[in-house]
Amino acid sequence: MSNSPTPAFIMVQIRAKSFEETMTRYGQSALATVADFGGELLAGTPTPKVLEGKRDGNWAAILRFPSLAAAETWYNSPEYLPLKDLRINELTEMNRVLLLEGADSAPSQ
Repeated sequence: MSNSPTPAFIMVQIRAKSFEETMTRYGQSALATVADFGGELLAGTPTPKVLEGKRDGNWAAILRFPSLAAAETWYNSPEYLPLKDLRINELTEMNRVLLLEGADSAPSQ
């Protein structure tokens, strides 16, 4: 059994009012705060392939953090708060942000 924390993932789907403005005013700054909390962008695209259901946005991304605590600390941090407010209140028409605990990759005994 591993003593290291289980990683966490944040799945994001947004509908930006202006994709270019959102990337300019929010994208790079938000990713910098993600990195400050040990996170990384695993995937991000304006054109995800929908396998089931309906696509409802123009940007989808997956972020990885070392733990649930790190992901939640980032999301609620004073560093990210002004960017989150900008995204929600000015730059987007729709936001979905989901927090998932990763599967424990330790072999069962």
